[in-house]
Amino acid sequence: MHFTWREALDVAIVTFIFYRGLLLIKGTRAVSIMHGFLLIIIIYYISGEVGLNTLHWLLTNFLGSVFLVVIVLFQADIRRALSTMGTGLFWRRVRRSEEAEGIVREVVLAVFRMARTSTGALVVIERDIPLGDVIQRGVKLSAKVTKELLITIFHPGTPLHDGAVVISRDQVAAAGCILPLAAISGLDSVYGTRHRAALGITEESDCLVVVVAEERGVVSFAENGEIIACPDEAALRAKLWDVWGRRI
Repeated sequence: MHFTWREALDVAIVTFIFYRGLLLIKGTRAVSIMHGFLLIIIIYYISGEVGLNTLHWLLTNFLGSVFLVVIVLFQADIRRALSTMGTGLFWRRVRRSEEAEGIVREVVLAVFRMARTSTGALVVIERDIPLGDVIQRGVKLSAKVTKELLITIFHPGTPLHDGAVVISRDQVAAAGCILPLAAISGLDSVYGTRHRAALGITEESDCLVVVVAEERGVVSFAENGEIIACPDEAALRAKLWDVWGRRI
């Protein structure tokens, strides 16, 4: 048996519609109603096979008007499905892209504002490897990423300014987190404790860490056990976008 490309496309479209339909009704009362419809269809075929003519006739007439029955019973679910289609994958990607741009902008603005005032900062950005153990060692926040929040956390004298901020799943998950220090003997003397902490955590996970040196006001980022000076906002923005852009 040979399938043409049109037949293959037809099967793929029907399968996709059926799959999306199942996702839409999952966890709703529509599932129970679908079970009832399935039972009626089974009884319909059995009654036809064994000669239960009256029952078969009744079910034939019922199934003939099943389209109207479905519209009446599933009107709320159909409305929800059409609404979901109106805000489909394309628009979800657009919204997520806008959200990612907003987070990157807030982090960049906060970091370079702190750099201009020589305010030390340590921002850890989670990637694929979860940082739950690090978050547990800090103060949980689950807050929106804003420049005001980051600047406030690292302001000298605040209770959490000496630790690290962890950004996980597009939120400030925790602050005041203690990071493992890298055991590197030949590290340049211009790097302090924050830089050692940045190297230490990136040796254990795939996270990206942004560091602001308190003494010099220099911005650096660390990943894979290496630390690189960040010359300007554009370089940091590109690096952060490399993290969040992959999630869209």
